[in-house]
Amino acid sequence: MDWNLLLYLLAVVFVLVGLAGVLLPVLPGAPLVFLGLLFAAWADGFAHVGWPTLVLLAVLTLLALVVDFWATAHGAKRVGASGLAMLGATLGTVVGLFFALPGLVLGPFIGAVAGELLHRRSLHPQTLGHAGKVGAGTWLGLLLGTALKLALAFTMLGVFALAWWL
Repeated sequence: MDWNLLLYLLAVVFVLVGLAGVLLPVLPGAPLVFLGLLFAAWADGFAHVGWPTLVLLAVLTLLALVVDFWATAHGAKRVGASGLAMLGATLGTVVGLFFALPGLVLGPFIGAVAGELLHRRSLHPQTLGHAGKVGAGTWLGLLLGTALKLALAFTMLGVFALAWWL
């Protein structure tokens, strides 16, 4: 088998899995997209996409990772989420993966609410209201982070395409 063909195949697989990973929190989306683009550049002998472009893509990858952590933490902290609420949102997201789209949408919210209720150790109506607010804030932070990561992943693909064809 031709090594260049294998590298191009790996590039496509890593980019596609990376794009899925931008949406699914279990996979490191942006780093996988970057790895796929690196394989594509390597397969071409770096003739079309050189190191300056790859450095820019690496910076965009790091930015996507920072955005992911920032958006989630910002959404949660803005509504006063506890550490258990953050842990609950993460676990809810992972469990939600097994329930397709409804699980991905509801999992982080339910997990954050459950974590906040465990933290507060109370089912008082005021506590329930706060836990709901924490769940919504955490969910919005995750949604914002996902949207920004998706935008950065497509920006990476656009930068690569421009470098390849220009």
